[in-house]
Amino acid sequence: MALPESARLEGPILQELLATGGEEDIRLLYDRLIPYFPQLTEEDLHAQTGNGRNRWKTLVHRAGTRLVWRGELRRWRGRWALTERGRQRAEAEKMRLPWPMASEAGVEPMPSHGEIQDMLVDIGRALGKYAEKEHQRYDVVWKDSEIAPRLSHVFEVQVKGHIESALAKLKHAYDTQRSKPILVISDERQAQRARRFLQPYLAGSFHEIGAVTTVFGVQDVRRLHRALSEIEDLLEEIL
Repeated sequence: MALPESARLEGPILQELLATGGEEDIRLLYDRLIPYFPQLTEEDLHAQTGNGRNRWKTLVHRAGTRLVWRGELRRWRGRWALTERGRQRAEAEKMRLPWPMASEAGVEPMPSHGEIQDMLVDIGRALGKYAEKEHQRYDVVWKDSEIAPRLSHVFEVQVKGHIESALAKLKHAYDTQRSKPILVISDERQAQRARRFLQPYLAGSFHEIGAVTTVFGVQDVRRLHRALSEIEDLLEEIL
């Protein structure tokens, strides 16, 4: 089993609550915490205690209880919220606790939001698209040509903060132009984990785009950018 000690969940809980404005439903928090621990397997997440409770959820609640004791968290009717003390601790630890945890050997530093946008623009141009960042309300857009009226692809880069905002933009692009929605989130190394992380959102308020949204991790974008950079001259001859 690769389940972490419950004490290691305290920081991620505070960070996720800070990122969502200070309050969250515990049912969503269970999934939002998973990316912090890339060593977790499906077996770990479905393991049960001797009395039939889910071990992962039990660890989350145990960490929450300690935060309540320290006056950093309030809980009521399935919702968890930061207290002022909890918010102060989360802000103080913000620079020391990246989302998700990336301290393992071999993990490259997380590129900035702007650097990810630039890579997406480069990828689009290498594939023969007109690509632009900060177009209207979107992080990156692709069109078939500069004068084409339709946005063929719309990208939102969400490595931290309110993911609902990114999904709302993607939904708007899909509803109005049937643009291909692509969400880039902090690399979780496995696309399956990324989709599991987003499932509560895509199956809820954003269910209309659940089946058409592509989820990329930052490392996916980086690998694609490197691969296309190496053959860009060849692509120019055939596109």
